[in-house]
Amino acid sequence: MTVETWSERETFEFAKRLGKNAEAGSVIALLGDLGVGKTVFAKGLASGLGICEPISSPTFTIVQIYGEGRVPLYHFDVYRIADPEEMDEIGYEDYFFGDGVCLVEWADLIRELMPENTVWITIEKDVEKGFDYRKIEVKHET
Repeated sequence: MTVETWSERETFEFAKRLGKNAEAGSVIALLGDLGVGKTVFAKGLASGLGICEPISSPTFTIVQIYGEGRVPLYHFDVYRIADPEEMDEIGYEDYFFGDGVCLVEWADLIRELMPENTVWITIEKDVEKGFDYRKIEVKHET
């Protein structure tokens, strides 16, 4: 599925709809260059899960846990992971196969660790279509 959004609000609302339908055990891989709106997407997904606390990218902590929604959100940013084995130190399997929804930014860097049935979401800009334009591609890989 491919969705086009024309503003941050539309990107947020699309992610919110996904969050409302997400179930415990869901793993979402979020791909896209710096500045494409991954954090906006994360905020929308969290809102759809019923999480009201501020959402920020866990670039330096690798994982941030938000537990106040209808299911927990485990928000990963693996941009700084140099070796996928570093994920073992975090105990990633407890999150990936846990009772919440996992959102993994830069998941292509740890592709071999991503579970089956991961939903892969790629966000791209196209400045020719406008500064706030985003193409969001959603793929279900098994």
